[in-house]
Formats: sequence, structure tokens, C-alpha cells
Amino acid sequence: MTTFDDREKAAEAHFARDQEMQFRIAARRNRLVGQWAADCMKLTPAEKDAYAKSVVQADFEEAGDEDVIRKLIGDLTAAGVETDDRQIRAMLAEKTIEAKRQLMEEL
Repeated sequence: MTTFDDREKAAEAHFARDQEMQFRIAARRNRLVGQWAADCMKLTPAEKDAYAKSVVQADFEEAGDEDVIRKLIGDLTAAGVETDDRQIRAMLAEKTIEAKRQLMEEL
């Protein structure tokens, strides 16, 4: 095995770890923002957990955050909670930071 092959494998492993961490951060963020939205909608603890899971699942519909944003705006509006795209995006950014912090503490 050559040094180039070793470097290539190390780079691939590093990329895979980074991708896994980004996935975990996004899933944790979506759960956290789902909990926030559930609190805004005054859901029960059982409903809150189920709703947070549904927000995580919504992220698998398409690439990017637009599917999650649409779900949150739609659900919050339907529940009579005043919100907009800007507020949801700000909460996603805030919860991304929180998700990163939580995951780093687990390591």
C-alpha cells in the first residue's frame, strides 16, 4: 500500500464521519425544533414526543430544510400560532447550535 492510498482512505473515512455527524446534528435539531413547536401548540407530553418525531421524519421528504419549514409553518398556523418563515429559520439556526452542543457533550 502506498502513502497516497493511505491518505485517500483517511480522507474517505474523515468524509464519512463528517457526513454522519451532519446527519445526526440535523436529526437532533429537527427533534428540538419539533419540541419547541409542540410547546407553542400546547401539546401534551405524549403528543409532543410524537410531533417531534414527525418533524424528524418530514426532513426525509426532500433535500434541504424546506420540507421541515413547510411542515412547521403549516402545523403552527393550523394550531392558531402566529409564525412566519423568518421565525422558523431563526429557530432552526438556534436549535442547530443546541444540537451540536448536545452531541459534543455526548462524545
